[in-house]
Amino acid sequence: MSSPPSDVRSGLTGGEDAQTDAGPPTPAYGGKPLTVAVTGAAGVLGERVARRLVDSPHVRRVLAVDDRRGEVPGVQWRVLDVRDPAVAERLAGVDVVVHLAMDLGMESDPRTRSAYNVRGAQTVLTAAAAAGVHRVVLCTSAMVYGALPDNEVPLAEDSELRATEEASLVGDLLEIERLARRAPRAHPGLQITVLRPAVVVGPGIDTVLTRHFEAPRLLVVAGSRPCWQFCHLDDLAAALEYAALGLVEGEVTVGCDGWLEQEDVEELSGIRRMELPASLALGTAARLHRLGLTPAPAGDLAYTMYPWVVSGSRLHEAGWRPRHTNEEVLAELLSQVAGKHAVAGRRLGGKEAATSLGAAGATVALIGTAALVRRARRHRRI
Repeated sequence: MSSPPSDVRSGLTGGEDAQTDAGPPTPAYGGKPLTVAVTGAAGVLGERVARRLVDSPHVRRVLAVDDRRGEVPGVQWRVLDVRDPAVAERLAGVDVVVHLAMDLGMESDPRTRSAYNVRGAQTVLTAAAAAGVHRVVLCTSAMVYGALPDNEVPLAEDSELRATEEASLVGDLLEIERLARRAPRAHPGLQITVLRPAVVVGPGIDTVLTRHFEAPRLLVVAGSRPCWQFCHLDDLAAALEYAALGLVEGEVTVGCDGWLEQEDVEELSGIRRMELPASLALGTAARLHRLGLTPAPAGDLAYTMYPWVVSGSRLHEAGWRPRHTNEEVLAELLSQVAGKHAVAGRRLGGKEAATSLGAAGATVALIGTAALVRRARRHRRI
C-alpha cells in the first residue's frame, strides 16, 4: 500500500515530512539544567521517560518516585505511594514533576483504579505546589476529546473535550484534566502541561484499543468511519521530555503524523472486517460489560467507530518530530499481539478461544462470549 497522500491525511502543520530514520531532534533548550521527578518511574512509560531524562544534557538530576524500585540507572529513588502526602517532602528542590503513576490495567477494579488515579494526581499537584515545583506534566489521552462522527480531522489541541464519562478509564482521565485546569487557580505560579497521546503502542502496553487487533476479525460498525492514529511509546517519551523542559505548554497532543483509514488497516494487517449494525454491536457490548464479562463499557466502542485524530501542532512548532509512522507502529502492534485472542477487549484462552474463533468469526465470538464464560464458570463451581 502506498503512503497516505500528505494533502489528505497528514496532521503536520508545516508540510514537513516525519523523521523516521533518526530519533527526534535534540530539544532546543537554553535554560539552566533542571531537577526532574518522574512518578511511576518503575512503570513501562515512566521507565522510558526517566532513562531519557538521565541522558539529557539539560537535566542535572532525576528523582524516580514509585511504590517499588525499578531498574533505571542513574536516578535517585524515592519509594512511596504517590497518594501519600509525604511526597511533598520528597519533592524538595525539584523543578519539574512528570506524573506518570497511574493504574491503566485492563483487569483492575474500576473503583479502585479511579481512586488511585484521581487521588494520586490530586496529591501530586498539591505536593508539587507545596514543595515549590514550578511545572507539573501530566499524561492523559486524546480519548478525552471523544470519538464522534462530526469530529474534525485532525482535531486541534483546543478542541472541546466531548468524551462520555462511563465507568471506564476515560472517566479518570477527564477528572485528571479538570484537576489540571483548576490547579493554576488554586496554586498561582504552578504551570501545568497535559499531553494527550493517540493510541499508544509499545512493549508492555495493553489497552482495549490494542486488544482490538487481537480479534479474529476487525469489528466495523455499519455507517461508521474509523480513522486510526498511533503513538509509539518512544515518541511519547520524547514528547514528555519536551514538556518537562518547558518547550511546550498547556494542552499538547502527540501521535504519528497523519492517520490510516479502515481500509488501509485491513490491507496492512491482512485481517478482514466483520461489519455489524450499530444496535447489535453496541447492545451486545453493553450486555457483556454489564455482566462483568468484558473490561470496557460499550461507550469505548466509539473509539473504533469514529475519528479522534490529533494534529500534534504544538509539538511540531517546538521542533519535535515522531520517529515512527502509523504503518510502522501498526506492524509492531500486530507482532506484539500475535498468538493472542480477544473479543470486546476480553482475552480468550484455551478451549474458549478455539470455540469462538472456529465459529463464524467476530459476530459469533462477540455474541457468544457471554454464554461461553457463564458455561466455564458453571463448570468451575461443579
